[in-house]
Amino acid sequence: MNRESRGSGPSEKSDNPAGKGTLRPHGGYRKLRSFQVTEIIYDGTVAFCDRFLDARRTRLVDQMEQAARSGRQNIAEGRRASGTSSQTELRLVGVARASLDELLLDFEDYLRQHRLPLWNKDNPKAREVRALAAATGDNPTDQSDRTDRTDNYSRYRRFIEESAAETAANTLISLIHQANYLLDRQIAALEKQFVQEGGYSERLAAARMEARRRKQTGRTEERPRAPDCPLCGADGVAYGPKRTAGRLAVLGLRRLSSLQGTLAL
Repeated sequence: MNRESRGSGPSEKSDNPAGKGTLRPHGGYRKLRSFQVTEIIYDGTVAFCDRFLDARRTRLVDQMEQAARSGRQNIAEGRRASGTSSQTELRLVGVARASLDELLLDFEDYLRQHRLPLWNKDNPKAREVRALAAATGDNPTDQSDRTDRTDNYSRYRRFIEESAAETAANTLISLIHQANYLLDRQIAALEKQFVQEGGYSERLAAARMEARRRKQTGRTEERPRAPDCPLCGADGVAYGPKRTAGRLAVLGLRRLSSLQGTLAL
């Protein structure tokens, strides 16, 4: 079975670079290490089901393939939605994590029901599988490595498509553990970012308030300053032109009354 065509599409670029507008950088999911690993898991799960599961057990096959697909698709969808909703991204990445846990149980069930051993992390074969990433300079547990690769699955093909069921299932289990570790780190980073920076709605509200403040400041600078009261020296800005005129009228009447009284005497 040829799976080389999977994952060979063009690299998905971020639609919004950092520091521009109120949107967070989003898209670019093909460069996420978690996406790359879950794509290998998806391709490997389809190959495993084709080779080792009874074609009459269509429900189990569908569930396993859909769980593997969900792990990959929700990472992509969450990354795409991250520009406008941090909560949506967190929720979708959590769904991806849960889907991989479901798939992990299915592979463990297969090994148990067929009386095949489950490799521990120190098993030489398990170490060989983990070393595949290191052999190309990648750390399978390092999310910061986002180099886009199109031949990820080919490195695992002989373990999944050319080996016995024990090796194929345990290889996929090892990959699922790697993906879960990456997703746990991704979720923790998203939670920290949300606490420190807030969500899209909060940033949008802050940007709107800042725009209003700048608009109001501009109006204040353009408004002519009212003259101080010539009689009492009161600040014209504080009193305003109408109030200043009123004070002038009152003081003028008082002086006129005083002058009339003097003349009467």
